[in-house]
Order: sequence, then C-alpha cells, then structure tokens
Amino acid sequence: MPRARRAVPLLAVFLAGAAAGAFAAKKVLVSPAAFSGREPAAAADALLDSARALAEAGSYENIAVARVYYLSGRKVEGQQILDRVMAGKTKPGDLMRVARLYREAGEWERAKPLFESVLRMAPEDEDWLAEIGAWFLLAGDRARAEELFGRSLQLDPSNLYNTLRMAGAYLGVEPG
Repeated sequence: MPRARRAVPLLAVFLAGAAAGAFAAKKVLVSPAAFSGREPAAAADALLDSARALAEAGSYENIAVARVYYLSGRKVEGQQILDRVMAGKTKPGDLMRVARLYREAGEWERAKPLFESVLRMAPEDEDWLAEIGAWFLLAGDRARAEELFGRSLQLDPSNLYNTLRMAGAYLGVEPG
C-alpha cells in the first residue's frame, strides 16, 4: 500500500479526534457540587454561572437566563442580559419571550410595546395573535383582545390551543 494511502485514514482519525476534543473542551458540565451543601443564594449563583456559560450566544437561552435573574428580584443583572440580546437583530420569537417575561413580572407597560412589535413583525401567526390577545384581555383591553382573537380565528378557526387561550383569558387564566 503506498504511503499516501496509509496517511489518509490516519489523518482522518486524527482530525476526528481533534474535533471531538475541541467539542468536549467547550461543553460546560454542571455537577451537584454547584449546589450541594451550599446556602440557597450561593447554590443559585453557581447554577446561574453555569447557565450563563451553557447559554453561550443563543438568544432564547439568554432570555431564559435573564428570566431567572429578573423574576428573582435581580432585575439589574437580568436586564443587562436582555439588553445584550435585544441590541442585535431581534426576531419576533425573541420579542415574544421578553414580553412574556415582563408580563410575568407584572410590568404590562413594558410588555405591551413588545407584543405590538411582534404583531407587526408576524401578523399572520395565529398562535401569537391568540396569545397576545389573551394578554390584552387580562390587562383589561377587551376590544384589542377580541380584534386579535378574530384575526387568529380567521387564520385557523379550529385550533384547540388558541381556543383555550381565548377561553382562559375570559376566566382570568394566563396563556400557557
């Protein structure tokens, strides 16, 4: 067997090993040592540090990390993460998640303009129309809610989950 033919499989094995090693080196591993025997605040800090590393540059992932900070009362840290995510090009899904976070925090005035932006960016998304309509109804704006419900039903009049979002909002149940 010529020397070049023997070198190709060896090179392939070497490159595969190097790629696997690089992937493994980047992977963040969380262990019970992050929380075991620690006070709750220290355990949370260690886990949040790991979560931030795991989130990497993912927008949805970083919004999820920000949610824990924000809703636990560490709004400044949470807002810093949100600001970083929102500084780039934001997709409707990013805005939707941030708006939900603000709504969950009881900050309707911050959530409302983000929901409106989602409606402008994705006017044909029947699921978001129904969900955002439910949020408007829960905030006391029945006219806007029913407009959005109607648009959702025009797009998909037989969607079980959107129907439940609408019904729930009339009963004070937040969309899930």
